[in-house]
Amino acid sequence: MDTTVTKTHTAEGSHTGQAQVAATSFFALFSIVGLALYGLPFYYDFMVSEYGWTRAQVTSGNAYSKLIIGPVFGFAAGWIVDRFGPRRMMMAGVLMAGTALIGLSSAPTLGLFYFFYLFNALGYVCGGPLPNQVLLSRWFDKSRGKAMGFAYLGIGLGGALVPVLSNWMTQQFGWHTALRVLGVMVILIALPLAYFVKENPASGAAPIRGVAAPPASIGSVVRSWPFYLLAVGSMCSIGAVGGTNQHLKLFLSLDQGYAQGAAMKIVSVVLTFSIIGRLLMGWLADRWPKKYVMLLIYLLIAAAIPLLFF
Repeated sequence: MDTTVTKTHTAEGSHTGQAQVAATSFFALFSIVGLALYGLPFYYDFMVSEYGWTRAQVTSGNAYSKLIIGPVFGFAAGWIVDRFGPRRMMMAGVLMAGTALIGLSSAPTLGLFYFFYLFNALGYVCGGPLPNQVLLSRWFDKSRGKAMGFAYLGIGLGGALVPVLSNWMTQQFGWHTALRVLGVMVILIALPLAYFVKENPASGAAPIRGVAAPPASIGSVVRSWPFYLLAVGSMCSIGAVGGTNQHLKLFLSLDQGYAQGAAMKIVSVVLTFSIIGRLLMGWLADRWPKKYVMLLIYLLIAAAIPLLFF
């Protein structure tokens, strides 16, 4: 009798913990990627107009920060999350991402702009997909794909909402205050959840795992040609999508002459469709060979970007 009650309580605790972890990852990605990463390009044209910077100078903040943070911290991030745990890493990432937006709202020089953009990139590395994937993998086994799919919907939802929210705030308070408020929102939304989340299930509540084959060694992976095909394909697709997102608002407002409200609607619609794309491609990946799904994604990206000029 006592054993049955204990097992029931353990299962209930595990389900509650899983729900908390899924919600934490959802809102962490919603804030750090959806609001901070996708929201910042909405303000580029204001910076160009007010500070007299070129579009190359403004968009180079993202490129420089990735070139510096990626090689230096990209490999170290995995060691850090194993050494200190995803929770503390996420908390640091949330604080850095929010602080970056607050600093960028009052950075009248390119030096300060690039400095705070480094913080933004660090926030993404420390609080973005990597620690959230580790956190979810500790709590979910059979439903891990669904849990990650739910968490990643936060990126699309945040990206779809941030143009609407930013447009309204800039009209009401100006772009400086709007960007500052966005940074505060990132911290207020994600930090409490990251602080209270449990990194590991309680003893006896861990998900039951089947017998799995031992993972391949890093050496064997980097010596295989599929690794380099995946690396090059990911680099090209992420570069194409990220580059388009970085320049889209500038292209619409400065080159095409769209009003702020019209540009906001287009950017929001694009990121709304990313939610549909995540769900659709996840569904297809369970039914088609993964390489064909990736090929379809690459073809869609290659075909869609030239349509911006028509």
